[in-house]
Amino acid sequence: MRQALTIISRDTELFVGVGVFTLIAAMAAFGWLLWPVDPLQVDVLDSLAPPSLDHPMGTDDVGRDVLARFIRGAQVSMLVALAVTVLGTLIGGFLGLLAGLWGGLFDMLVSRIMDAILAFPPLIFAMAVAIGLGPGITSAVIGVVLASIPWYFRLLRSEVLRIRTLMYVDSARALGASSFRLIRRHILPQTTSTILIQASSVFSFSILTLAALGFVGLGVQPPVPEWGTMITEGLAFALTGQWWLGFFPGLGIFLLAVSANLIADRLRDIYDPKSTVGAG
Repeated sequence: MRQALTIISRDTELFVGVGVFTLIAAMAAFGWLLWPVDPLQVDVLDSLAPPSLDHPMGTDDVGRDVLARFIRGAQVSMLVALAVTVLGTLIGGFLGLLAGLWGGLFDMLVSRIMDAILAFPPLIFAMAVAIGLGPGITSAVIGVVLASIPWYFRLLRSEVLRIRTLMYVDSARALGASSFRLIRRHILPQTTSTILIQASSVFSFSILTLAALGFVGLGVQPPVPEWGTMITEGLAFALTGQWWLGFFPGLGIFLLAVSANLIADRLRDIYDPKSTVGAG
């Protein structure tokens, strides 16, 4: 823990990324304690009020407090993105580990499926799944998870193909170690940093994609506050001067995605400097 804090404090970009991410996470977790306003409470007499001391982020077209909805939207966005990241890591990573270790028919079949998914742009694929399953948070999560699985699969598969040729892995296999023992004792410890970097990138992708699905009406459904949906609701009033309806959720999406990307980029530079040199 102390080593991690030292690394963060000495790296400006990583410090900014972790700092912004932590602030948004803290607001999502504890913001309702500081601003205990019901995000669904309607007050038509106070509709479309600009930002003020009573409503720091203004109100929407039916008088709901935008700050309260922003906080609830942060909770929804971060929890759903976290669920997508965890599910994608577990499913894609597990399949990649087994494909790299077993090879053969299993590797060929799963690789072909992943290639088929990767033939589509991730956002388009997630939208297609959400359309097929029907609008809602469950179909949005399934779509984004399926879109992210191939990234983990290819990354972990390539790592296993490299690691399994090492002498100590061959020795463990010769001594009768099972596939799961090889993964737990010899492969996972060497791929932890790779998984962490990929998870940071997928979290950012999840935030943006879930917001896009909400924007087009395929994600979280009203009246549940979600940043993408809030932007859609604010578009109708953007040209009439009520800028705050879409600005604040858009700012939240931007800051959260950028902070996650900063963390992923800096972790990649720290744990895999060769990739940075090669990219240059």
